[in-house]
Amino acid sequence: MSLASGRPYLAIPGPSVIPDRVLRAMHRGSPNIYEGPLIEMVASLWPDLRMVAGTTGHVAMYIGNGHGGWEAANANLFSRGEKALVLATGRFGLSWAESARAMGIEVEVLDFGRSSPVDFDRVEAALRDDAGHRIKAVLTTHVDTASSIKTDIPALRAAMDAAGHPALLAVDCIASLGCDEFRMDDWGVDVMVAACQKGLMTPPGLAFVWFSETARLRCGHSDLATPYWAWGPRAQPEDFWQHWDGTAPTNHLYGLREALDMLREEGMPQVWHRHHTLARTVWAAFDAWGAGNPQIGLNVADPVHRGWSVTAARFGAPHATRLREWCETRAGVTLGIGLGMAASTEPAYHGFLRVGHMGHVNAHMTLGALAVMEAGLVALDIPHGVGALAAAAGVIARNA
Repeated sequence: MSLASGRPYLAIPGPSVIPDRVLRAMHRGSPNIYEGPLIEMVASLWPDLRMVAGTTGHVAMYIGNGHGGWEAANANLFSRGEKALVLATGRFGLSWAESARAMGIEVEVLDFGRSSPVDFDRVEAALRDDAGHRIKAVLTTHVDTASSIKTDIPALRAAMDAAGHPALLAVDCIASLGCDEFRMDDWGVDVMVAACQKGLMTPPGLAFVWFSETARLRCGHSDLATPYWAWGPRAQPEDFWQHWDGTAPTNHLYGLREALDMLREEGMPQVWHRHHTLARTVWAAFDAWGAGNPQIGLNVADPVHRGWSVTAARFGAPHATRLREWCETRAGVTLGIGLGMAASTEPAYHGFLRVGHMGHVNAHMTLGALAVMEAGLVALDIPHGVGALAAAAGVIARNA
């Protein structure tokens, strides 16, 4: 008999749980888009969008999802035939490369697999080999949403500098913004891409591109930047409508305003600490479940290389799919599918899942999801180690 009635918990890596404050802020009629309170409210967004990214640079906003953010970055960074070096640590790094290639950009991919971080020696070597400096930009994910691998962005910047290469650095922060520590200016990032539906706690529909003055000057003549995608008018509009090349996404903007208020009230260092603690809570449970059972484990072996917003894991086929289905239908907790680890047509696909712990999430939500997962392991008679909930609770007790 199901115990799923009640408020469900969406523990997937985006869209994340929408706070009641954000939902209330969005629940309003359409405002005047030509003058008055909406224009004044929108003016307050840009400083806080810079704050969460750690930059004093430019911000362009688009009506779109993360894929739209990629296309916006591609369109402004490159002209047709120019070259990108893409560092892939999972499905989303490869997808960004595919997006760029489909737009007529020449793409070289350094693929580090689905469980390993970027090898910075290989990056430096690839840039040194580009004696003619054809590579205009290096593209990478900060946290790949599929693999949960985190890239050390300061180390990447150091490798690029060591190679003496002038390439711009563009980083996908779709899965990490508002969850993992990120400092765009301090870390030497030229272009940053994100979307609203994960750490920014707003329903899907807004994409963002932050760009430095260096990027603006070097990319001002891209032949891919159509009137809709061009970031210049969006970041420095003469008229309000140019922020979106048309009608403003009004209700999303009110929701975003509330979400940014919540982040500012908590403070970014505390937001990062909360996400790091909750991530370690999940990791502790998996370490206990996997003790003596190699079928259960985390996708990324070294905690240093794990993102704080999502955890990719294996349970052995078909147990991950069985566990996901049990948790959702019997207990009201939805876990994420394993993405990019195996084709959905392969039996191995059913051995992977992801746990999202991003955005509007706290200790009781995370501990509750882990307790439901343990109940599912018991109910389905899936072999696992003991002590997971005590280990998870211990992380909370030591860091609350």
